[in-house]
Formats: sequence, structure tokens, C-alpha cells
Amino acid sequence: MTAIPEQITLGDVTVTRVQEFSGSVEMTPAEFFPGSPRASWEANRAWLAPDFWNPETDEVHAAVQTWLLRSEGRTILVDTGVGNHKERPYAALWGHRDTAFLDTLAAAGVRPADVDLVINTHLHTDHVGWNTRLEGRSWVPTFPNATYLLPRRDFDFWNPVNEHKSVFGRGNQNVFEDSVAPVHEAGLTELWDGSYRIDGNLRLELAPGHTPGSSVLHLESGGDRALFAGDLVHTPQQIVEPEVNSCFCEDAAEARATRHKLLGAAAETGALVFPAHLPGPGGVQVRRDGSRFAITDWAGFARVA
Repeated sequence: MTAIPEQITLGDVTVTRVQEFSGSVEMTPAEFFPGSPRASWEANRAWLAPDFWNPETDEVHAAVQTWLLRSEGRTILVDTGVGNHKERPYAALWGHRDTAFLDTLAAAGVRPADVDLVINTHLHTDHVGWNTRLEGRSWVPTFPNATYLLPRRDFDFWNPVNEHKSVFGRGNQNVFEDSVAPVHEAGLTELWDGSYRIDGNLRLELAPGHTPGSSVLHLESGGDRALFAGDLVHTPQQIVEPEVNSCFCEDAAEARATRHKLLGAAAETGALVFPAHLPGPGGVQVRRDGSRFAITDWAGFARVA
């Protein structure tokens, strides 16, 4: 089934939400966010349910989605989801999928050959999958005319030859080989570190902690601001409990510090925050609430005609 893309305009940039998955990730809050007690979720049940949490089954709900940006004449994808036909022995939910993601992208008016730039905020399995597609027995770039911007620190960390140990265990197994290496070997990648200016509206900034190379895409256009935050926030519960990490964060202290910095900047500037995995509204506006933060509004997406 093809999802219906949704769109919002921020300054001179259009942002379209291209969804691949939305539903239970088959984990409880205690499993996904070990430092977050059930009582905290119960206290926020009125707005966490049903989009972000199912209290009856005690399962976290999330989305896998790509942000399609059109800026200064270029077509840009932020994260590429899970992908189809991937072998994921230690991340079974994302293995051997067969979704209509490319049809949804087409419904937003974009063919693979139209994409100019692909941004992977980090190199986890659910952010790079559609970098490639299966052609015969080979993985080939899905977006053959695009430059793929990859954070160098994640490229080095997840490259199997470097034998880095991860809190993810084997959860990212095969990902580098089938979704990163093929685009690099095709000469389509640009590895960056620190910060990277894309155009007059967009820049990438390193935001480590969840992974060594996790990054945030900053949008500033006209009077509008937005932060495409990748996995610094998995659930809006982490906005009101910013000290809580997911179980997938490589450096716990750094992830907390980066999340506080991100949310603080959003509160001060009025920037919308677009985490990678929020279902429902998808984007959020925040304010300071003592040492924590509170939600003041949600993004107003409209369906693409």
C-alpha cells in the first residue's frame, strides 16, 4: 500500500514526509529507553497514546520515514529508511521487507534519477536502507545521480575492517556491506566531519552520542527554522525527559549532552524539531521547562495533492 506524502513549507524550502513504516517496533518503553520508568509514560499517557505508545500492549510506536527537501533547485533526501530485501539477522523487524517506498516517493513527484543529494544523518540500518536496491544479485545505488553525504566518523566506525565494538551488538550486521559500500565504491559519496554547508538554507552539524558521527540538518530560510534531528530524539517522551537515552546510544553521556544542546537551541530560536522516527504529527516545537523541556505545538503538514 502506498502512503500519502505530506508537505510543509518553511521559508523557501518545501519539506515532504515520505513514510516507509509506522507502527509498533515490538519493544516496551523499558526495553527501548531503559532509564525511563513506566510511571513517567503513564503520567503522559494522554498525549503519548496512541501515536507514540500503546499502553494496552506496552509497545513503543515509531515511524521510518525520509524527509524530502526541495531547496535552491535541488532535490534532497534526508535518511533513506530500511530498504527492501535486506538480510538483517539481528534486526528481524527490518529484514526482508517489500514496501512501496519508491511508489510513495513517486507520489511526491520524485523518481530515483531526480535526486541530487542524499543525507544519511548516521549509518544505522533504518537510515541507509534505500541507499541501494537489489539488481539481480548485486546492490546498486538507488539514486544514481545523487551525491551521498556520509558522516566520516560513522563511515569509519561501522566499516567492518575497523572492528569497532558497538552497544548495538550485531544489530547493524550487513548494513555497511549492502547499503554503504556500494555507493562509496560507485564514487557517489562525500565524507564530511564537523560541519558542512549545503546551500544558503541548509547546513549539517555533527551531533555525536547516539553514534560517533550522528548529525543534525539545520534549516534556516526566511523567518523559519528547523532541525532534522535524526535519532537524538526517538520519542517525544525524551523531550520532557531529555536525560533518557535509547538503548542504541553508543556514548550515553555525550548523547544526553547533545540532546540538551539541540532542544535548548530549538527552544531559544523557535525551530521546529523533526526527529527521524516520530509518527503522528512528525515535527514538534518546544520550550524550556526548568532543566527539561515541554511541547508547545506540532508541525502542520498537509497532504500532497
